Amino acid sequence: MAARSLMGDTQLRKNVRHATDVIQAKRRRVVDEMPDWQALRESGRQIREHTMLHLEEYLEEFERNCTAAGGTVHWAPDAAAAREIILRLVKASGSDEVIKIKSMTTEEIQLNRALEAVGVKAYETDLAELIIQLGQDQPSHIVVPALHKNRQQIRAIFQREMNLPELGETAQDLADAARRFLREKFLRVKTGVSGANFLIAETGGVCVVESEGNGRMCLTLPETLITVAGIDKVVPRFQDLEVLLQLLPRSATGERMNPYNSIWTGVRQGDGPQSFHVVLLDNGRSSMLADEEAKQTLNCIRCGACQNACPVYRQTGGHAYGSVYAGPIGAILTPQLQQMEHAQSLPYASSLCGACYEVCPVKINIPEVLIHLRNKVVKQDTAGVAGLFNAEAAAMKTMAMIFRSERRFRAAQRLGRVAEGPLVRNDGSGEGWIGWLPGLLGGWTAVRDLREMPKQTFREWWEERGTRDGQ
Repeated sequence: MAARSLMGDTQLRKNVRHATDVIQAKRRRVVDEMPDWQALRESGRQIREHTMLHLEEYLEEFERNCTAAGGTVHWAPDAAAAREIILRLVKASGSDEVIKIKSMTTEEIQLNRALEAVGVKAYETDLAELIIQLGQDQPSHIVVPALHKNRQQIRAIFQREMNLPELGETAQDLADAARRFLREKFLRVKTGVSGANFLIAETGGVCVVESEGNGRMCLTLPETLITVAGIDKVVPRFQDLEVLLQLLPRSATGERMNPYNSIWTGVRQGDGPQSFHVVLLDNGRSSMLADEEAKQTLNCIRCGACQNACPVYRQTGGHAYGSVYAGPIGAILTPQLQQMEHAQSLPYASSLCGACYEVCPVKINIPEVLIHLRNKVVKQDTAGVAGLFNAEAAAMKTMAMIFRSERRFRAAQRLGRVAEGPLVRNDGSGEGWIGWLPGLLGGWTAVRDLREMPKQTFREWWEERGTRDGQ
């Protein structure tokens, strides 16, 4: 239903298509100049797969080294635990405000809502996230959360929320307004919250890459810094960044290198935050590791390239997925994070064209995982939407029974030709089409026509020909 509604928003669809076209064109240029791009992809895949095979070991190594450098590591089994830890740390800092670096993980645990509930004001400092926050909207892209908004829409939000009725409409005008709005927050707010692109087990360091400089401000000016990261963000060695920091910017924004690459380890007297905490979030990730087919989902480095290439995402935008993780990666990540209970339709939000697999910098076979999850959905007997999927499973079993027997298959063909008779319309060329079917089958004909069954099967034609030739 969400997708159907958004398909009617022509402005949103135009915005999404334009933005993804621009990003894809930039990506192609910087990827094509790399003679070893496929070798880099393979190296990235191997780094991520090796990490997931030894995840517990590297997480413990990260904790030891981060602690030795003056940081404090907290373990959160789920979103509720993560929120509780962060709220306690913010309260201990004595602040009722926080400045934030863009973080999909904090979106995942709905941190801003939890902070607001206890009287703490969170300020998003990434330009796109600021647009989303001021517009009381939801992110629609992993890397470019406000991708679905155009310049005129952003200007209207800033005019209203920043009280700037005379604000110009150029990109420079909007950037200047955001800079003035945020600069005061950077200089005043004493507590920062960040995500992490990578956690480095070897050093206990944290890496954040960004393009605007807001992240650097949030990492250096506050007195207390709280980093929230999924346990899948760890990498074994500092040297692994050589590969990953070539793959990520090219795949995400079509840049050779992110303008700001910040790596910090623990605390240093008189330099940056003097209280540093890392909250390691599980929230379903450990259970994903137990699924041999689907655990490659955790290899994701959150570049968003699969979204830009996906024909389904390009038509609907991110809101149709009902999750902070949209697009192909969201279609396989969200159901697993939610234990297949609240997102059973997402594995079907794909044409299985394979475009996502072709652009993934760490070679996650998303179509393969989608098919695996569809199989799990069909087998599950869950409440709520179970009726729809059970009906599908029953239909598939019926078809399997028919296909296993030549006698039943021929009988079904004869019955099908009789049943479709009143439904077939002729298009004037002699071709017959079915434009409407009853019941569950109507889902097919609601968006496409079905060609009528041939009057004669190949086997019947062959047998008739043999009889004729014999005569």
